Parts: sequence; structure tokens; C-alpha cells
Amino acid sequence: MITPMHIATLKVYCDVARCRSFSLAAQANDVTQSAVSQIISQLEKRLRTQLVDRSHRPLQLTNLGQIYYEGCKSILQQYAELESTIQSAQADIAGTVQVAAIYSVGLGDMGQYAKLFGTEWPQAQVHFDYLHPDRVYEKVLEGTADLGLVSFPRKSPKLEVLPWREENMVLACSPRHPLAQRSSAHVSDLAGENYVHFDRNLVIRREVDRFFKEQRVAVEVVMEFDNIEQIKNAVALGNGVALLPEPTLRHAVKARDLVAVPLADCSFTRPLGIIHRRRPPLGIAARRFLDLLLEESAASMPRNAEAGSFAAATLRNGTHKNGHRGRHGFGTTNK
Repeated sequence: MITPMHIATLKVYCDVARCRSFSLAAQANDVTQSAVSQIISQLEKRLRTQLVDRSHRPLQLTNLGQIYYEGCKSILQQYAELESTIQSAQADIAGTVQVAAIYSVGLGDMGQYAKLFGTEWPQAQVHFDYLHPDRVYEKVLEGTADLGLVSFPRKSPKLEVLPWREENMVLACSPRHPLAQRSSAHVSDLAGENYVHFDRNLVIRREVDRFFKEQRVAVEVVMEFDNIEQIKNAVALGNGVALLPEPTLRHAVKARDLVAVPLADCSFTRPLGIIHRRRPPLGIAARRFLDLLLEESAASMPRNAEAGSFAAATLRNGTHKNGHRGRHGFGTTNK
């Protein structure tokens, strides 16, 4: 068992290894140089190996001493993070959680999350920046955003990537388009259709292109945009059709500007993920907001494939009925 006394001992050893000096380590820990020397000797006796080569000035670590140093650093960091978490949990949660999100993540959903968070933690608030996907990653990596909300999240050694929710891709078209009268559409129905696409630099563009290639369907790309709102406007004006995440179409369908037609013969979804830096650890307010996002996403997940089909079908009729509701009453927003 590691006790506070052991932690103090490990810290002394790490300071000796870092400073390459018994005297400097003694100053850092407010003890005598003799006490530091005794601590190192006791560690070496316990481990039955030499950790410090005292024949050099400044002193050096042995090979095993370097391995032990790296392990001790990791233990001390974990212990410091644990103490910080416990201490923070006892304090009032306050401050602003900075969230960077792609444009299409859903203003309505985020507003509900922010309102709920503010109700539970009155001293804290959430600020959203809606950005190009690349900028979301940049802001999280540079530390100006606590959390990032992205589609088709990519892995990074510096980032923690958490799956959040899956959104069905459906056919978006103008109410005047022939396919708008269908209860569902086959992917093959899109062959040769004028298509309003995502900008070719976006990940979702590559995923849609891969999907068409797998389905052996070729469309006629007539326009390209870097965000869903512009694609929706172009489709509503009759410039072509598009495959878009179903939740992003709800307001336009309700206003009868667009029709959302489910795909009949295959499943194509857009995964959304939450990213944050691995180090330093999230602050307590950001951690609480992250927990809220994950909790509500899990609670509102449809229980079977029919739930997703029903949601898409009701959207075609310009109405939306809440699906399985989460603890705080969010309707189904993912599949």
C-alpha cells in the first residue's frame, strides 16, 4: 500500500533524479542533505539494486534508477491528479466551460444542455464556439477549448476521443423533387442525380464518397460547401439532392423547406465524438459537463432500428415526436 509517507519518499527520489544533487533535493523538500542520503540508501536497500551512481558529479542514475524514476514520476502525477479531483469535488463548481463544436452539431440541443447544466451548477456556465472541424481540433489542442464536438472523430496521441452519438444519414431533397414523394429511397435512385456535396477537404466528404463507391453509385456533383446549412439552402432551392444527418434537417422539414427520405436498402450513419486533451486533466466543471453530454446521449439512444426509421418517417410529414426520453427529458436526437 502506498501511504503519504511513501509518496513523500518517492518525491524526494524524483527531486534527486531531476536535480542530480542531494543538496538541491534537500532544499526542495525542506530536509537535511543527510536525510535525503538516508532515503536513497533505504530505497536501494529495499529494491536490492543501486539507483544512483554517486561516483559522478553531478550524480547520475543507473539504468534501473532511470526506469524507477520514470515510474515514480507517473505515480506522483496520478496521485496529484487524484488529490485535485477530490479537493475540487468538495468545492463549488464554477467558471466557464469552453466548448468548440462543428457547425452542424445542433444549436437547439446545445442550448438545452447548457440550460440544464446551468440549473444544476448555477455558478458555472457553458460557452460554445461553432467552427470548421480543423479549428475545433486546433482549439482543443492549444487549450483554448475544454471540449470539442466533431463528426468522424480522428485519433490523436494527445487527445482523448469519446464516442457520443450516431446520426442516420438520410436523403435531403426539395419538396418538388420526384424522390420527395417516396416513403424511402434506394441508394441506386441517386445515380446520375445532381448532388450538392460537402467540400472535398472535409472528412465527411470522403466518407460519403466512400459510401457511394461501395454502393457503386455515381452522382453528378454540381455544388460543394463546407457546412451543412449552405448545403440545405442549395437543396431547398432545387439545385440537387444530398445525404445529410437526419437531426440537422428537422427544422427545415417542419417548415416544409425540405423533405427527409430514409434510405431503404442500407444503413449509413454519421458518428459524433467528444474530444479533449489527455493532459492536463479536465477541470471539474468541464468534467461535469462532459458527464452530462455522455449521460443524456446514452439515455436518449433508440432501443432498436425501428426507432430510427420512425423518427425519419415522422420528419417527412413535418412533425417530430419525442422518442425514449433521458433523465432530464431530452427527446431522441441521434439515430
